[in-house]
Amino acid sequence: MSNIIKYDLFISVGIDVGADFSWMSIALPNQTFVGKPFKILHSDLNSLAMAVSKIKEAEELYSLESRIFLESTGIYHYPLFCYLRDKGFNCSVINPIITKNSTNINIRKVHNDRFDSKKAALIGLKPDLKVSLMPSDLVLNLRNLSREYYDLMDNRSAYINKLQGELRMIFPQYLKIFSKITTNTAMTLLEKYTSPDAFLNAPKDEIINSIRSTARFGLTYAASKYNAIIQAATDAKTFGHAVSSNFKRILIYIGFIRKYDEEISSILSDMHELVDANEDTDFVKQIHLIKSFKGAGFLSAVSLMCEIGDFSAFRSPKQLFAYFGLDPAVKQSGKFNGTKISISKRGSKIARRVIHTMALISISRNKDGTAKNPVLRDHYLSKCQSKPKMVALGAVMHKVCNIVFAILRDEKKFEIITPKEHQMNYQKAKCDIAA
Repeated sequence: MSNIIKYDLFISVGIDVGADFSWMSIALPNQTFVGKPFKILHSDLNSLAMAVSKIKEAEELYSLESRIFLESTGIYHYPLFCYLRDKGFNCSVINPIITKNSTNINIRKVHNDRFDSKKAALIGLKPDLKVSLMPSDLVLNLRNLSREYYDLMDNRSAYINKLQGELRMIFPQYLKIFSKITTNTAMTLLEKYTSPDAFLNAPKDEIINSIRSTARFGLTYAASKYNAIIQAATDAKTFGHAVSSNFKRILIYIGFIRKYDEEISSILSDMHELVDANEDTDFVKQIHLIKSFKGAGFLSAVSLMCEIGDFSAFRSPKQLFAYFGLDPAVKQSGKFNGTKISISKRGSKIARRVIHTMALISISRNKDGTAKNPVLRDHYLSKCQSKPKMVALGAVMHKVCNIVFAILRDEKKFEIITPKEHQMNYQKAKCDIAA
């Protein structure tokens, strides 16, 4: 995804991308500008063609090739990037963090789209500039689906919280009957009966049959759940207060949760189809490599690789760590040194989420009490002796990131190796090189 622009003489075209239009500035190697910033209307083909003409005119006038630098905007730069790329131009994407942190080209505090396009053009002339390339359609498809999955899951969680809130008002005891309120049985019964009175007035056989048809655990299970529900409904008449709108909202929330479940299932199915159809690609092979890590399932592996994009852009674990926004952010000014260290959170939110999940699973235990990853769990426990738990978990996340980097770098599936074994392998490798 990231590459370093090698220095030679070229015309730098900086583009500040917006939703409906963009501003373009053209800079020469001596940092002077060709004309004024040009406004590109995305919905106007004549405007797009005029932008192409202006770039080609500058190339012919100064006998130099052009390089186009678009500031990343999440999604809006994709169409313009592809349009200019298809016209034969050398196109790259600049991380907006780079443009924001660069030295201002004007002593006055100026911030507008025209100025930002000039700034992007000047940044493009830097010999050590790190840029991003457009990911493949496969990566884009999987990335879009992955990000939509997490958005839907977050929305689903919000409605689950709302449903639980309503039940705490009118039927608090119901929340303790099932392992999760989102089980099919729990939601089906609420859809059918909703209120404590409805449960109390319904025939026993009817409720038991509803439980059996959804849970499929047999008569004994259904009868025990029925008794628990009736007791909960009876208790709710003593503690609980309801108005008609409460029951309406319960039905609305369950409807949304079911809809989200349907869409989430569809997205996962599409992701599996895309991966299965592209098994021969290096990108999918990298997904399978990450899956070999205990604590990384299909979704985690796909999501993490989609956020990484082109792994060849990363030369060290530190670069990957910083790209995820897991690097420390320390406040320092003059003689002041901040004592509170937190992560920068400047990178991919989803990548941090996945790494966090992988770390939590790694330090957990199996049903038989054994550690899922003894090495990482021991590392976590040792850190907990002197650090808060969240700091210790952060250290594990750092380790997980290092492991992901090593898996992709070496193109080898994950194996649990103790620090002692790792040191022995390292020494052996040094001896082999020396020999």
